[in-house]
Amino acid sequence: MSNNIAPRESETTLAELRGDCARMAPHWVVPVRTAPTPVAPSLIHGVNVPPASARLIDAMAEYGD
Repeated sequence: MSNNIAPRESETTLAELRGDCARMAPHWVVPVRTAPTPVAPSLIHGVNVPPASARLIDAMAEYGD
């Protein structure tokens, strides 16, 4: 295995990289975050937990007993 490192075709400085990012920032759209609507516990039904998962949680001290 060779220890030679191939030279890069172009070296970009940190200042150039930061400038590229600053120019691209207006193109990045951040979606508006909305809070999830709470669901009443009475509407939650039909949840199935595989036996292996139930045993795993039951074996954990802070969850079991």
